[in-house]
Amino acid sequence: MGNQPDKKFTWVIKNFSSLQSEKIYSDQFVVGGCKWRLLAFPKGNDKANHFSLYLVVADYNILPIGWRRHVKASFTIVNQFSDKLSQLGETQPWFDRKSPDWGFTEMIALTELKARKGFLVNDELIIVVKVYVLEVVGKLDVSEESSPVIETIDVKGFQVFPSQVESVNRLFERHQDIASKLRPKNPFMKTAYMNLLLGLTRTMCQSPQEVSKDDIAEQYAALAYLKEAGFKLDWLEKKLDKVKEKKEKEEALKEKCSDLEAQMKKVKAELLAARAPLSLYDDDDDESPFKFKKMKR
Repeated sequence: MGNQPDKKFTWVIKNFSSLQSEKIYSDQFVVGGCKWRLLAFPKGNDKANHFSLYLVVADYNILPIGWRRHVKASFTIVNQFSDKLSQLGETQPWFDRKSPDWGFTEMIALTELKARKGFLVNDELIIVVKVYVLEVVGKLDVSEESSPVIETIDVKGFQVFPSQVESVNRLFERHQDIASKLRPKNPFMKTAYMNLLLGLTRTMCQSPQEVSKDDIAEQYAALAYLKEAGFKLDWLEKKLDKVKEKKEKEEALKEKCSDLEAQMKKVKAELLAARAPLSLYDDDDDESPFKFKKMKR
């Protein structure tokens, strides 16, 4: 594993100020054939008024006895206004069953995190971890052949994955000035913005049946966020308006169909009743010659 390149994982924690959970986990990611997660304590772990951050071996409790992993890792709390102000922590621990997580209890003081501009932008905290696996004792979680490190590619100043290159190129071909007034220059923030924009464009390709009203509301919020950052997206806002209009029409027609189905059900019931034969012993029929009556005394 000596030739293994560094692998970066970016974690964007949204609505940081309103988090109620004592601890939160990132999604899993794979480096060096091993599965990892980040663990954060927004209000501190055994150290009040600090943000605590750790690298964790995913599924460590089901790994075979005797496993060990030697890792060099760096944690960065990104300052979105200035790289120089970003908070960096580095460690080179051995992970094992007794110590499945390593990191920093005092990664950054909450007072500094909230007071200094750039750490919380739109209430989002960006964390970047670099993991370099030095040695693994025991079986890998995933074969390295099946989990190669994916290098990002620069497209118009944005670092994107190979699978995103075509979509990003198409955006710039049709809207050359889309990012001409983009203010943030931080590369991690620019990557986060582009991922958000690509997610927004994918919504346009979904049918109204696949998109909920909540989804559309979230997309309007994302659109406003991107426009505030400097993206020129008037064309995209018009398309989102059309998606909203089609969704409203789809729901109105669906409600109309539901009413028609209920009406049809009622008509069918009346039709079946009209088709039903009469009974000779129907008590409601006073004229029936076979009707028995009580004798008067």
